[in-house]
Amino acid sequence: MNLTINKFHFDSDKVGLNRFFGPLEAKIMDILWSGSEKSIKEVQHILEKEKAINFNTVMTVMNRLVDKNLLVKRSEGRKSLYSPVKTKEEFMQEQSKKLTENLLDEFGGLVVNHMLDSLDKVDQSLLERLEQKLTQLKKEKS
Repeated sequence: MNLTINKFHFDSDKVGLNRFFGPLEAKIMDILWSGSEKSIKEVQHILEKEKAINFNTVMTVMNRLVDKNLLVKRSEGRKSLYSPVKTKEEFMQEQSKKLTENLLDEFGGLVVNHMLDSLDKVDQSLLERLEQKLTQLKKEKS
């Protein structure tokens, strides 16, 4: 299933960050989420450990990520440094919430039924949180 959530494309056939990003975007975001701000050259150097990649390609993708408000760019002398706007956890939290809301808007009760059918695959703490949330919602409705 392919959806567009705000500016992000969601591909359910992929895994991890590749559900939201193209392969190079995902690698760049992972690099920047795992450390301090970096220049294009520094990111290119890390990517080249896997395979050769053109500086201009890395620059284009990083500037697109700035345009998507995923990275922030600041100048330090003649060099530009890039860092993520949000942590990886914040990004995943935000995107999973939007995805869930979109699925509920489009498919309603079917989504809830499929989620309930999948509960046998989750850990006990999640079930306990779900039970607490349902109890809270019932109290608010009565």
